[in-house]
Amino acid sequence: MGLPGGWELVLIVGVLVLLFGATKLPQMARSLGQSARVFKAEARGMKEDEEAAKREKQAKSEPQQLTAGESSAPTVASPVEETQRNDSKK
Repeated sequence: MGLPGGWELVLIVGVLVLLFGATKLPQMARSLGQSARVFKAEARGMKEDEEAAKREKQAKSEPQQLTAGESSAPTVASPVEETQRNDSKK
């Protein structure tokens, strides 16, 4: 038993027209389309919210990692310190 064929589809459409009327069917289809658009928009919004939460969580964890250890920038000796080291070696 597969998908309905040509005559079966005609029969189904005929029954729908008899049950709901010719004017009600386009309204129902329009309502269904609007519902689908709202659903897609909400799903997209939820995805964006999740991504924003992940970025915020990463942003909060990165500064903590830097302060826990030494700074990530290499330390450079000032010229005064270098001259003092050179003087002490002499």
